[in-house]
Amino acid sequence: MPENTVNLCGKLLIAMPGMGDPRFEKSVIYMCAHSDDGAMGLIINKPTPEVTFPKLLEQLSIDGAKDAPDTRIYFGGPVELGRGFVLHSGKYHLDDLTLTVDDRFGMTATRDVLMDMVAGKGPDKALLALGYSGWGAGQLEDELQQNGWLTCDATPEVVFDVPDGDKWVAALKLLGIDPFMLSATAGRA
Repeated sequence: MPENTVNLCGKLLIAMPGMGDPRFEKSVIYMCAHSDDGAMGLIINKPTPEVTFPKLLEQLSIDGAKDAPDTRIYFGGPVELGRGFVLHSGKYHLDDLTLTVDDRFGMTATRDVLMDMVAGKGPDKALLALGYSGWGAGQLEDELQQNGWLTCDATPEVVFDVPDGDKWVAALKLLGIDPFMLSATAGRA
């Protein structure tokens, strides 16, 4: 990464008002990866009511669907909608299968984590997303320069515990920002 570029891995992206893409309106995205080649994250505040965890387990032929924990499924982003990703607490780790983001967060994208969740051996906290948000080289940096996103440190509380409808405001509050003070247009000095 260029020296003046901040690595956003493990951070939250907070959509600014007036974002042109309605799929990202008031989105909060947990950033799983960020490098010179691009970036990848999961939207953490847009549940998909049409897909339930037990239904997903049945589709994947994983036994124990009726005993499965109540796990919400989210729209992680518009890329690879048929692929699942589990963002989870950092203590859970599957050898070469888990991407360790930091000591508080990991991400696993295999059915093994789902089987562990059903068996009660999964992560303490988890958020399952279908699809992901992705950016090519330099694309996210351009969006940041155009004031499309704010960034802040992620906390497990905002990611896993705050109600979905409150996550955008909670993320802004991590920055000390009142959402009513934000403008859909930005100026340049």
